Amino acid sequence: MSFVVSEGTLRGLSRPELPPVAQIKLVDGVAQHYHEIWRSQPAVRTVTSFLGRNIAQLGLHTFARRSDTERERLTDHPLAVLLGRPNGWTTTYRALDALVQDYAIFDVAYWQKLAAADGRLALVRLPPPMVTPKGENWLYPEKFELAGSKGKKEIPADQVVFFRGYNPMSNATGVSPLESLRVILAEEYEASRMRESVLRNGARLSGYLERPRDAKDWSGKARERFRESWRSQYSGGGPQAGGTPILEDGMTFRPVAQTAKDLQYVEGRKLTREEVASAYFIPPPMVGILDHATFSNITEQHKMLYQDTLGPWLTMIAQEIALQLIPDLDAAAVDLYVEFNLAEKMRGNFEERADSTVKAVGSPWMTVNEARALDNRPPLDGGDELVRPLNVTQNGDQDPIPAEPDEGTDPAFVPAPTPDDDENDPEDE
Repeated sequence: MSFVVSEGTLRGLSRPELPPVAQIKLVDGVAQHYHEIWRSQPAVRTVTSFLGRNIAQLGLHTFARRSDTERERLTDHPLAVLLGRPNGWTTTYRALDALVQDYAIFDVAYWQKLAAADGRLALVRLPPPMVTPKGENWLYPEKFELAGSKGKKEIPADQVVFFRGYNPMSNATGVSPLESLRVILAEEYEASRMRESVLRNGARLSGYLERPRDAKDWSGKARERFRESWRSQYSGGGPQAGGTPILEDGMTFRPVAQTAKDLQYVEGRKLTREEVASAYFIPPPMVGILDHATFSNITEQHKMLYQDTLGPWLTMIAQEIALQLIPDLDAAAVDLYVEFNLAEKMRGNFEERADSTVKAVGSPWMTVNEARALDNRPPLDGGDELVRPLNVTQNGDQDPIPAEPDEGTDPAFVPAPTPDDDENDPEDE
């Protein structure tokens, strides 16, 4: 089979025009960038922080595949050392937390490969708002432009670990999930402004004062006096706030606005968090929405979290590291890979794990000193031997302990008298 179109031919095609990085328009005259949305919208920050924290705490381990059924964890390999300490001022947790949150907010994330002071490779996070993919190759970026307060710098593509989401118009960048939440975020912004405005005015019902037509004329001084009195007693935070206003000349107060309760402010906040969580495929109880939560469904959703919600994230990160980082450290290592440590998260509680382990091995599986170590207690002499019940043996045991004495093997064996023997004993007659 022959291939007619080469990769070089594809590279020469004009890449599609990309729209500029858009802001989220909240109201007329107010638009915010993605990072400003994260800072000001509680629901967005809650969800993205949830993703970052839960992935970062897992730990990223390095393995070598020795066979189809055997693998070896590597702790001194350059890749394991690098992931254990990305640079001199960043821990693995912080590096992964920032990576996941960048990807969740911008749908792209960047690590730059640098030479550390000791000659080792180091990884440094590049904030996505500072980075712009460059080049005419539409298949992948040829370089990246890093813009700072003192100028711009171009970084070759092979010096950047590039994480990107899906974009139907480009292979060089993703599309932030916040774009699909524009309407929800705008509603949340308006609701917050409404609540702030109501509280600023003393959390009282908005409306107007109606003065009878036949009331006597007001002088400017009298009108100003009444206005100041109304403000001090009915709005604001002055010393007379909360007092009972006194209406003059047969005035009537006409309410014209809805309160926060009428606008279902609490329900709106909850809806915003549900919609944001849904955009990131997170079960609502995981981010504090417990309306329909029970012990059983939360337990199942916790398991689902690391399978259906975080599973694709973990696979994406591991494969991008294998593609863009492992060749720089060990080009010949075809059996090298990284994997997140899900063992602790996927295990059940202690009782479930102990019961399933006993069923699997058929006997006790923990020594006395191992059990004491769980409570930070010192070891005991002789506590490293595994205690085995007398009625438990293994296949091939050459000296099993019988459950009952046997007449043929035990010379001291004395059979117990039977009821018939007792009745027919001649000495009893």
